[in-house]
Amino acid sequence: MQWALSTLIVGGLTWLILGWLGLEIPILHAILFGALISPTDPIAVMGVMKSVGAPRQLEVQIAGESLFNDGLGVVVFLLLLDLSGWADFDKSVVASDAGFWQSIHIGQIALLLLKEVGGAIALGLSAGFATYYMLKRVDNYQVEVLLTLALAMGTYALTDAMHLSAPIAVVVAGLFVGNQGRALAMTEKTREHVDTFWELIDEILNAVLFLLIGLEILILPLERQWIIAGSLAIPIVLVARWVSVSGIISTLTGVSVQSKGAISVLTWGGLRGGISVAMALSLPANDSRSLLLTLTYFVVVFSILVQGLTIGRVIRRTTVQEVRND
Repeated sequence: MQWALSTLIVGGLTWLILGWLGLEIPILHAILFGALISPTDPIAVMGVMKSVGAPRQLEVQIAGESLFNDGLGVVVFLLLLDLSGWADFDKSVVASDAGFWQSIHIGQIALLLLKEVGGAIALGLSAGFATYYMLKRVDNYQVEVLLTLALAMGTYALTDAMHLSAPIAVVVAGLFVGNQGRALAMTEKTREHVDTFWELIDEILNAVLFLLIGLEILILPLERQWIIAGSLAIPIVLVARWVSVSGIISTLTGVSVQSKGAISVLTWGGLRGGISVAMALSLPANDSRSLLLTLTYFVVVFSILVQGLTIGRVIRRTTVQEVRND
């Protein structure tokens, strides 16, 4: 899977680079960084793709990948955080990586993932169906907006209390209501108000998140080696993205025709944003946290300011010509 390959590549290369710079951390902490930086945020890219007339296939690939990676990425991140013994970490454990890997049982990890992911999907579908059933019997957009809000908050709280993957449950419930609910249980007026409400919520939460980014940057101890490490993390993440995307697209090419320039667009359009920053900020305080936060901020800022502002040109050069020729 793309996210797994990206996580391993970023984690392995980051661990090597940090060791070279004299900033040793456990390899599992480096892989934890790979897990939190791999999920992508497609919101800005989707708007650009629509404005330049990019192929619909690429839009679906970017949006679908993000929905899947966000939920599963959070599960893997939390699992690695638990396995890493993060709260009890001190620099003396750097030398104990070999013993740690010998103590990991792959079967136990697979069973835990199956429980968290499978249980979350079942609960999300159940919550989505229950909300869909209520939406069909109500023709009042105010009530229907509140039902979608209750679905998101209630599903998250219940799933978290049951120690399942809350992000995956909410995504599954949202997909169910967003497809079946929109098509069969909502009027055009209701759809308009629901979309407006959730767009506003998204903007507010993003504003709060990036305010936290600014406040956190003020207290980060930016040393010379940290700045070098952050700068090197950017090409590491881009290389990992290119390798993982190339593998997936090459496999899909044998099954169906892919859009021209798909690898370039998906690589450069893999913007990192809110989900990565939120996971980085959730790390408990220890000797690795500030360093991983610095790496995350370097990648996210570059992603937003450089990739975000130039993705339109990449899309035009690689895909629009194909559309015109068709």
